[in-house]
Amino acid sequence: MNPERGVQALDESYSDAAKGVIAMARFAGARGWVPATSGNFSARIDRGRAALTATGANKAELTEAGVIEAEIFGPKHPRASAEAPLHLARYRNAPQIGAISHIHSMAATVLSRRHERAGYVRLEGWELLKAFSGVETHETVLDVPIVPNDQDTDRLADVVEQRLAALDRAYGYLIAGHGLYVWGADAAETVRHMEAFDFLLNAQLHEEGFR
Repeated sequence: MNPERGVQALDESYSDAAKGVIAMARFAGARGWVPATSGNFSARIDRGRAALTATGANKAELTEAGVIEAEIFGPKHPRASAEAPLHLARYRNAPQIGAISHIHSMAATVLSRRHERAGYVRLEGWELLKAFSGVETHETVLDVPIVPNDQDTDRLADVVEQRLAALDRAYGYLIAGHGLYVWGADAAETVRHMEAFDFLLNAQLHEEGFR
């Protein structure tokens, strides 16, 4: 399930992981995907720890002061954002994941509402699907799951993980009326997947004619 990269020996130092978090956040900020301090980013340090954006941090101008070290299997960090459980649950259940981004791009947010009843957005036949790790042809069907929003993010994380566990492959998911979660083997791959999702979801929105 999820991108087939295999389990890696991820033992980055906190500093290296924090640099990855900052790079993802600033990339998203420069493209307007994290308005009003929204969004959050993380990178795995090792099996038991991850670097995460702290609550309230300005992602577009993120520095290491806005990044915390959190335990993947331990108690909640006092500066963790409300959405930290969504990141940590992914790391617990998918050890091949090395970094996660959460963004509020316009296309992702609009399509998450438009297709909420169906429960997914189907991306099919687009050449840029090959930007996702392991996809080798445009003749690919990728159903991006949509889950209902919930202010109880521990409960939401459980719903997400149950949904993803039933899939053979996933690179991200949408929260209805909220935005996109996307991941990769490391920060660089996550940036590529994040940019690919933004293009593909915009293309899908245009094809649907903004109806």
